[in-house]
Amino acid sequence: MCGRYSVVKKRVSPEHRYADKFAAIEQEPHYNAAPSQNLPVIPSSTQHIALFKWGLVPAWAKDLKTSKPINARAETLTTSPMFNRLIRSKRCLVPADSFYEWQEKEVKENTLFDLPATAKKGKTIKKPFRILMKDEDLFSFAGLWDEWLDKSTGELLRTFTIITTEANDVVKPIHDRMPVILTPEAEELWLDENEKDVLDLLKPYAADKMRAYPISNLINSPINNTPDIINSL
Repeated sequence: MCGRYSVVKKRVSPEHRYADKFAAIEQEPHYNAAPSQNLPVIPSSTQHIALFKWGLVPAWAKDLKTSKPINARAETLTTSPMFNRLIRSKRCLVPADSFYEWQEKEVKENTLFDLPATAKKGKTIKKPFRILMKDEDLFSFAGLWDEWLDKSTGELLRTFTIITTEANDVVKPIHDRMPVILTPEAEELWLDENEKDVLDLLKPYAADKMRAYPISNLINSPINNTPDIINSL
């Protein structure tokens, strides 16, 4: 799954492929992007960045008590009542510069990890890792979005979910799933509403272009949103 990520660049260079898409907003850095937050996405309808809430509320939901999935499995998109409609017409890019996953580790006497004082030998803890491109550039998750109308107020709520797939060789030692990261070429196809054959784009990203390193437990609380989160241990 993908439950946290970062997107900390406030602007991109004029030469960057995102330059025109980012023109509509100058966002604050998100070192610890978490579900229910308003985060930057690029929907296929406009192809310009906007803030949507993370956690999908489908248009047909009766109220906001419905489940709000933050992830959608690539393998079941076409058979899911919640996602099969969106894959055809409501795709989006979710810009990021890293994501986080937690590796389960058994506590041992001699360990390189910074363990909490309450950790006991033989117990299993979860250790967070930051996963990013080797060149630390921005990239895009494949996402789906929808809009829900609150009939009592007339407010239109726009939300999104991130598609996941099996882990590549960088992520696999940490977690068995990872978000779908699109190549620059695939980004354009994903945003093209006339392009129907997009399921083949939903595969693990090339491991040789990525790296991972352990970080502190600051990431565990969404209240924390500081540069210290991404420091390597």
